[in-house]
Amino acid sequence: MSFTRTLFLAMAAHLAFAQEAPKPKVHKIGGITVTGSFRTRVESWDWFEPSSGDPNYTYSGSLLRLNLSQAKEKFSWTTEFAIPVLLHLPDNAVAPGAQGAMGMGANYFTANNRNTNAAMFFPKQAYVQWKGVGGAGGQLRLGRVEFADGSETAPKNATLAALKTTRINMRLLGHFGWTHIGRSFDGLHYSRNSMSKSAVTGNFTFLGAIPTRGVFQTDGWGWNQIAFGYAAYTKPWGKGTHTADTRVFALYYQDWRSNVLKTDNRAAAARRLDTANVAISTFGGHSIHAIETKPATFDILFWGAAQTGRWGVQDHRAYAYDAEAGFQPKAQAVKKLKPWFRGGYGQSSGDNNTADGTHNTFFQILPTPRPFARFPFFNMMNNRDIYAGLTLRPHPRLSISNEFHSLSLANRNDLWYVGGGVFQPWSFGYVGRATNGARSLANLYDASVDVKLNAQVSLNLYYGRAQGLAAIKSIYPSGRSANLGYVELMYKF
Repeated sequence: MSFTRTLFLAMAAHLAFAQEAPKPKVHKIGGITVTGSFRTRVESWDWFEPSSGDPNYTYSGSLLRLNLSQAKEKFSWTTEFAIPVLLHLPDNAVAPGAQGAMGMGANYFTANNRNTNAAMFFPKQAYVQWKGVGGAGGQLRLGRVEFADGSETAPKNATLAALKTTRINMRLLGHFGWTHIGRSFDGLHYSRNSMSKSAVTGNFTFLGAIPTRGVFQTDGWGWNQIAFGYAAYTKPWGKGTHTADTRVFALYYQDWRSNVLKTDNRAAAARRLDTANVAISTFGGHSIHAIETKPATFDILFWGAAQTGRWGVQDHRAYAYDAEAGFQPKAQAVKKLKPWFRGGYGQSSGDNNTADGTHNTFFQILPTPRPFARFPFFNMMNNRDIYAGLTLRPHPRLSISNEFHSLSLANRNDLWYVGGGVFQPWSFGYVGRATNGARSLANLYDASVDVKLNAQVSLNLYYGRAQGLAAIKSIYPSGRSANLGYVELMYKF
């Protein structure tokens, strides 16, 4: 593994400085614009050691997307098709009991009728968009769309833009684009920008939709039996040496599937009797700041949310928050590396008592967990995360990032949760493992290399190692360390 990793890093560093190719031409068929992408990734998983089954496996996943669009004076339309292909999925990576699925390869295998190879064709996006609805800056989209909460505005400041992309977007609603299928949303999306001298001074966004199937199963045609409504107001503000981006939002989610077992820390018998709906309201926001000084660029980030509603027959009360800070020194000694040091603390509530009639585990709705869990063996449910990171940017087309996460359960009487929300009608979308009262989960060390080879081709390499602690040892006593490595190539045309 170490030799392979070194070879890949050397290759990436060499290719990063290759001559920049010209930007791809815009393809036209009549008045229709044709664009697309092809992404392929080879993943090697070494899961925590189970009592049976094979935790070590390698498989590949690819996704071809073809986009057709046409813009008119008052409206435009977009249709995008997707073809995911999964090859050599593991057929023995699910252990009985709490040990369960050993990594995402096992999820793909079980979600695709236990086939080791799977492929499908389906519409990824298909919508009509009208301009000027509700004012000059208003846009209304109707149909199948992709959406990421937090991405309503794109800051001009590079630090704020990077923070939104990597640490804000998709915490609660996302298209789960890191998986080889992803998800879309069928519904109505409205957005309106307030403008002043060609600059955005505020944005209101609303999305009411039903999520499509997908994520792990290659069939992305149908719906899931849940729905949500999301509304947010985002305001860019500040000037000079201090710029900021602040958002407030409200999100209502309802799951009316009475035949699907909820994932929580109650006994299985109690959960089988609970056929009532999940109906949760989430209120929250974020504020990110970039402060320019002579020695360094400093950044501050805060994200938080509170939840109320019903978890079947139980009341639901939960919260989550994340506070982070960072700096980018400008000293001549490190100028060529352009380092960015960051750190923070995040916590989401867990449930302490199964018999008090209240469910206190924070519910992450329909996120893309991977930006916040680059080795996705955890998520933002019943979680404490002490985070530190270093990013080096020695060349405009080369970025190297390293992260450390000290992970533990927020409440020892709750579960260790994994997942990213519903992806098929008969699965709840989250899995929980009881840790027998243990709280310490794992220490995660990882590194990622991103190389932009030219305007069309990019390469990403990743390696992460999880050092399992007491909670993981209680489930996997034979071996509590895990590894994930992959190589990904993206081609845009």
